Amino acid sequence: QVQLVESGGGLVQPGGSLRLSCAAAGSIFSRNNMGWYRQAPGKERELVAYISSGEQTNYADSVKGRFTISRDNAKNMGYLQMNNLKPEDTAVYYCNMGPLLTILTGHFGSWGQGTQVTVSS
Repeated sequence: QVQLVESGGGLVQPGGSLRLSCAAAGSIFSRNNMGWYRQAPGKERELVAYISSGEQTNYADSVKGRFTISRDNAKNMGYLQMNNLKPEDTAVYYCNMGPLLTILTGHFGSWGQGTQVTVSS
């Protein structure tokens, strides 16, 4: 079972940037697809971006052109670079890893603690 620890969140003004990190242990990192998700208060968790084991990327329309997902297989780390942040990006951000169908549905058995991102002036 993979253990995931997200970090890098914080309070940022609109238009600002943050880089989230996802540290993974307990799995064959390079063979797994990885997704970043977010959950805003009162809303369901949504998939923001994912990167396949072959490093193909895909983004939700709401973040396309502003967010960049990447991975460093040598370090078992995943990243989400977030630029031009907007108040509607405020949420707890989570990462997870697994088969592509599980990435797309978000039906994981467990989640990390997430990292809070707050965009506010």
